[in-house]
Amino acid sequence: MVRGKTQMKRIENATSRQVTFSKRRNGLLKKAFELSVLCDAEVALIIFSPRGKLYEFASSSMQESIGRYQRHVRESQPDREKSMEEDLQNMKEEAAILAKKVETMEASKRKLLGENIGECSLEELQQLENQLEKSVNKIRSRKNQVYVEQIKKLTEKEKHLAAENHRLTEKYVVVPKESSSSAVHQVEEASPSEDINSQISDVETDLFIGLPESRSKRLSNA
Repeated sequence: MVRGKTQMKRIENATSRQVTFSKRRNGLLKKAFELSVLCDAEVALIIFSPRGKLYEFASSSMQESIGRYQRHVRESQPDREKSMEEDLQNMKEEAAILAKKVETMEASKRKLLGENIGECSLEELQQLENQLEKSVNKIRSRKNQVYVEQIKKLTEKEKHLAAENHRLTEKYVVVPKESSSSAVHQVEEASPSEDINSQISDVETDLFIGLPESRSKRLSNA
């Protein structure tokens, strides 16, 4: 059964923490001693307790081991500085190469725009022409593709509108014949007859034909 890794954290209980420190400290000192004996290694171990008490182990001499460590650090320091200088130099060279590439690309861009081509040879001009033709062909191809996509969308939209128009026409415009006939019949019944129209015309004639004097005589005789 594989056990999962437990997260190590500080022991909160002071008593348990002190007991664990004593056990682990003794075990660590024992391991350092065994390592120096079994492997003939120079081992120096320094431990400070939480209260500041010092515990140490040295297979030969603690001072000699510390001095040896300091000498090693001083001797390795130039190598580190040299490595940093080499890394810095490499970065400068890479930056110079990138700057050169950017300059070349800018010059090529200006030539494609028709600038600074006075000193170009016939071969360079031919290359520029070929590049421009390739670019134009790609642009035209993309433009045609966009046209096709737009036409397809408009066609689909037209079909949708036609179907919607047909649906609305069937729903609101087409009127049944019976309803139309009854409406016409109602209109005929609501309109006045020819006889009534003629009577109205006669009355209007009697009232308005003639001069004002004769009209007043006719009214008195009546």
